[in-house]
Amino acid sequence: MLNYLIRRLLLVFPTLIGITLLVFMVMALSPGGVTGALLSAEGNMRPKDREALRAYLNRRYGLDRPLLLQYGRWLNNISPVGFALREDGSYGAFGLKSPDLGESFHRRRPVSEVILEALPVTLVLNLLSIPIVYCIAITSGIMAAQRRGTLMDVGAGTVLIGLYSVPTMWAGVMLIGFLANRDYLQLFPTGGMHDTMAAGMHFLPRWSESGFSRGWLLDAIWHLVLPVLCMTYGGFAFLSKLMRAAVLENLSSDFVRTARAKGVDERAVLYRHVLRNSILPLITVAASILPGLLGGSVIIEYLFSLNGMGSLMIEAIRQKDVDLVLSETFIVAVISLLSLLVADLCYAIADPRVSYE
Repeated sequence: MLNYLIRRLLLVFPTLIGITLLVFMVMALSPGGVTGALLSAEGNMRPKDREALRAYLNRRYGLDRPLLLQYGRWLNNISPVGFALREDGSYGAFGLKSPDLGESFHRRRPVSEVILEALPVTLVLNLLSIPIVYCIAITSGIMAAQRRGTLMDVGAGTVLIGLYSVPTMWAGVMLIGFLANRDYLQLFPTGGMHDTMAAGMHFLPRWSESGFSRGWLLDAIWHLVLPVLCMTYGGFAFLSKLMRAAVLENLSSDFVRTARAKGVDERAVLYRHVLRNSILPLITVAASILPGLLGGSVIIEYLFSLNGMGSLMIEAIRQKDVDLVLSETFIVAVISLLSLLVADLCYAIADPRVSYE
């Protein structure tokens, strides 16, 4: 196992280089390039001023250098080992240094600050959505498999297929239009993470002389109900069907018949033998769920006015903000590779037959 872990960790570095290099080349070779995107953001300028600005941008960000040198500069900046960058723009001695994700061209701020503002929003959405998705999927999948062919199984399967077929954009618009619209129910806010007065709230809800105050925590939960609902319904609809199929396949296996022949209780057969083998397909899917949600929640973040990683990535791509796009790509790639590694380890834990020796 240790040798396998070392090999997988060593493969992470060339994989990350390949992913980020591909993204960098696509952006640099696109029409207009990075310099063109920066100049277009400045509006109408006289030709002389425009050329002066182009020369300044090329000199400041090294955009007139060969593409591989530009990529090497970014790679050196984010690496904890490399050439230290001096204040005048030159490089010092080779050795240990502080990693630097660079500066956002359009925001004129360090990329690390921009990402640290957006990352918590996306992480909160994901950390709430993933447990809900898996709890509902495992429970409903087992119940449907136990009652195969019954009205409950057929009805639940029809509802789940219907949920999986509903587009996220349409579902979000309908939820806002009916559950957050003051002309209808207005049970939830239309967007945002907090109320405008949340900064002055107590952390927990409480009763006072002026009445009930929901507090900062309850206010955040109230604002996140609709976004989390949009993020979960498609996931548990798909995973429930996957779990049902896996449970049915294992219920017809030889080891289940042997356990029943030995007089093992049906509940023990299901939860001690069948369940452990049935979650293997869900582990495979889990390896791609978190990275996908980190960058794929852009629709939900846009609909509910949440400034997370998804909307930040789309904005950075539109503006050709190279350092910001590469940094976000790097973060999502690291999480993806680590998720695949954790999934492989979970295989060995869930199934003793899996060995990496």
